[in-house]
Amino acid sequence: MTRDLDQVFAALADPTRRAILAMLLEDDMAVTDVADPFEMSLAAISKHLRVLMLSGLISQEKRGRVKWCKLEPDALRAASVWMQGFGQFEPVNLDAFERFLAAEVPPPEDRD
Repeated sequence: MTRDLDQVFAALADPTRRAILAMLLEDDMAVTDVADPFEMSLAAISKHLRVLMLSGLISQEKRGRVKWCKLEPDALRAASVWMQGFGQFEPVNLDAFERFLAAEVPPPEDRD
């Protein structure tokens, strides 16, 4: 599982790949349609798609002469479950922490 998570997080580290995943949230897309909004070659987009496919985040299927990309949510789900393990800690409320410090620690002029 560690290797799989490593691949998922490595794939998610690139903003272009995250943008591709966001596009695929809407629907399956042809590779050429995925490449359209980006200012890079089709070969460069294909490399990004390969990384996403190897990480399990997307799958590709040939329909006639067109290759289609589909989001595979299970890989993201595993990463999400792993990250939720860190959600057991309460977020720090800075206002409450400041009030606590004010009540517990005397101002600098009172410390002498």
